[in-house]
Amino acid sequence: MNDLRATIEAAWDDRAQLQQSATQEAIRCVIHMLDKGEIRVAEPTGGEKWQVNEWVKKAVLMYFPIQQMETIEAGPFEFHDKIPLKKNFAEQGVRVVPHALARYGSYLSKGVILMPSYTNIGAYVDEGTMVDTWATVGSCAQVGKHVHLSGGVGLGGVLEPVQAAPVIVEDGAFIGSRSILVEGCHIGKEAVIGANVCITGSTKIIDVTGAEPKEYKGYVPPRSVVIPGSYTKEFPAGSYQVPCALIIGLRKESTDLKTSLNDALRENEIAV
Repeated sequence: MNDLRATIEAAWDDRAQLQQSATQEAIRCVIHMLDKGEIRVAEPTGGEKWQVNEWVKKAVLMYFPIQQMETIEAGPFEFHDKIPLKKNFAEQGVRVVPHALARYGSYLSKGVILMPSYTNIGAYVDEGTMVDTWATVGSCAQVGKHVHLSGGVGLGGVLEPVQAAPVIVEDGAFIGSRSILVEGCHIGKEAVIGANVCITGSTKIIDVTGAEPKEYKGYVPPRSVVIPGSYTKEFPAGSYQVPCALIIGLRKESTDLKTSLNDALRENEIAV
């Protein structure tokens, strides 16, 4: 692995090496390992901390210039791209509903279900996760076990800058319809994100469950129940409402994700 990393780092610093067959072989080896889940763009290191493997992202970025454009045909459909699609879903134990697409270099674990959706290169989708209709798993996004990405969810991709963390959704989280998670935001285990929540790296995430608000940015603590909100911000032209996300409760131990979200909303007299 160290030799592979050294070759990638050397090519990143000197792009002329992309013409060498040994360099191209190393890059393709990294993409193959990503496709098989043998390495990851980011991985947990304990607690809330994750490590971004920058050299792996560099390999993904350098994979594009060494690939040739090809025409891919599937019945009446035609595509023209540099990256092939994943194959052999039955062997992997993955259910793929037409017209779901997953690019080569993304990893889908056993029990994953892809409704008509899109999963990009470098993404990691762990065991038992549902990627629902028209959801998008962006490049290098990391999705844990038994996550539900509801219809129209968008997980942003991140390749550059290489040191940037990807979007992370940890085990057991429920992401509500049409929610957008981008800019490396991190959703903790078993959190419940209500419909239409938008979280970026700079979005204020305000816990309003206590006597005083507690603010986070880019991170939703485990088991939090989150809905869209707004706060007042002063501008030269006046005071205006700016979007934020509100933590209104915690998922209950005694209920499943959907029920706990409904309970939290009902208890706080909120409907979304």
